[in-house]
Amino acid sequence: MAISQPASDHRRAFDLDLPQRLVGILDTASARHGRAVLLLVAVALISFLPGFFSLSPIDRDEARFAQATKQMLESGNYVDIRFHTQVRYKKPIGIYWLQAATVKAGEAVIGPSARTSIWLYRLPSLVAAIGAVLLTYWTALVFLSRRGALFASLMMAGCVLLGVEARLAKTDAVLLFTILACFGALARAYIRPPGARLRDWTLAFIFWTGLAAGILVKGPVAPLFIGPAIAALAIADRSGAFLRPLKPLPGLLWCLLLVLPWFVAIYLVTNGAFYQLAVGVDMMGKVAEGAEGHWGPPGSYFLAAWGTFWPSIVVAALAAPYVWRNRRGQAERFLLCWLVPSWVVFEIAVTKLPHYVLPVYPALAILSALVVERGGLAAVGSRLAGVVWFWPGFGIVVSLALGAAYLYFGSGFGLAVWPLLLLGVTLLWWAARAYSRVGIEGAFLTALAGAMVLYLAVWQTMLPQMRALWISERLAAVVKQQGCPAANVASFPYQEPSLVFLVGTQIQYGLPKEAAALLKKGGCALAFIDERFTPVFERHAGLLGLKYHAVATISGFTYNGGRPTSITVFRSDEAAP
Repeated sequence: MAISQPASDHRRAFDLDLPQRLVGILDTASARHGRAVLLLVAVALISFLPGFFSLSPIDRDEARFAQATKQMLESGNYVDIRFHTQVRYKKPIGIYWLQAATVKAGEAVIGPSARTSIWLYRLPSLVAAIGAVLLTYWTALVFLSRRGALFASLMMAGCVLLGVEARLAKTDAVLLFTILACFGALARAYIRPPGARLRDWTLAFIFWTGLAAGILVKGPVAPLFIGPAIAALAIADRSGAFLRPLKPLPGLLWCLLLVLPWFVAIYLVTNGAFYQLAVGVDMMGKVAEGAEGHWGPPGSYFLAAWGTFWPSIVVAALAAPYVWRNRRGQAERFLLCWLVPSWVVFEIAVTKLPHYVLPVYPALAILSALVVERGGLAAVGSRLAGVVWFWPGFGIVVSLALGAAYLYFGSGFGLAVWPLLLLGVTLLWWAARAYSRVGIEGAFLTALAGAMVLYLAVWQTMLPQMRALWISERLAAVVKQQGCPAANVASFPYQEPSLVFLVGTQIQYGLPKEAAALLKKGGCALAFIDERFTPVFERHAGLLGLKYHAVATISGFTYNGGRPTSITVFRSDEAAP
């Protein structure tokens, strides 16, 4: 006679089944480098692709970068950097060249529409983000087994901040890729792995080429991460001999050979104005004061990491005591010298933006995986172990907040959204419950699965459908419907960079008086006027004797200004000249 198992035993077996299966996938993938790489690429794509094609251009940085690249393509000038009618002397040329190359390739396939297809401008970020996950694996192999390196890389693949940057046409994912190439080479110079295959000149080439690429992408930011790490290692070791494999003198000359041509060219083209604005205003302003309102006290990045490095931050928190106790170990010393000095510098700097510390997150991931591989979490106390409930806690808070925003800004109830949110939170809850029985690997992999479900819900099904947020996209659709050229379109006071990108470089930004004068010229001409300034526009239109009518009203929410808005589109009834 069969004896039935208690319901609690069935529930326990069910709780353990998924985490153990995921650990089995980790074991299988780590058997060979090829399998590990395939798994990492697959997880990265699942994490990064939702919303990549469907999200409208994000104001303001992404739209400014994309529009500046578009103007390079329009003008054929690949040295100077301009946005609309202004110069854009903030960052070097690297990201614009990468974006221009992808858009050029896109034009050959899909035609002229490539120039307003934001996903083409995002491709360098996506490729760099996937590359950063793979470079984390390559770097971690210096300190960890193949299995441990795979675990560290999965921590980066699921990281919230890297997922955000993978979807934005800006510098930070590409910068991370270049800095990781440098640290991967530096790690191999500092800790020569047994049976190392790369020769010194290969390491030197990777290091200095990566540094040059980082400088071309974001100026002195790449050296700002690498320099303090090297200095800290030299102080800790009382020697800089570990730099010899990197061939400092010929390597520096190679780096200068790569970066100087454009830096000299931009100096000549702008008569030094680029350096005055990029260094004197942009960079020094961020150090001395909270540029563009992005101020934060010391400790801001520590608090932000609980959201930006989620869900991996839980593993890092559990690993922290072990890392501190073993901080004098060679591997720990290298990774802490990578992590701590740059983190401290950015905590001291007045301007705070979450993505500034992204290049130290791989060090945090590798340190955490190092502790896991050594069994360092065995002594974690019950109080600290409770941090695993941050997985479902954070997921629930984000789901409730975004669910409310979706109902408020969205264009419908969206039946597909809610099951995905529920599934994601359930997996996160499952991960926290399973931790005490399956250990951190199975628990984290379950949390990662839950996070990826939430990413699908948020990026693919929620944000693109929040129509109230995408005002520029809806205004551009009106322009396309009316068939007016960008030079005959005026907007006030809504002047977001995404509007320039989607409508056209020739769009006119001016006062209501100037918008009325543009419509008075006749022909197919449009004016976008916020309801607060409609009376002013109508008064000037009356003084001019302008004939016009309203063709649409676009109501929405300006997420940069943080307020609701309603914009009326007026069309001229004047005869064409």
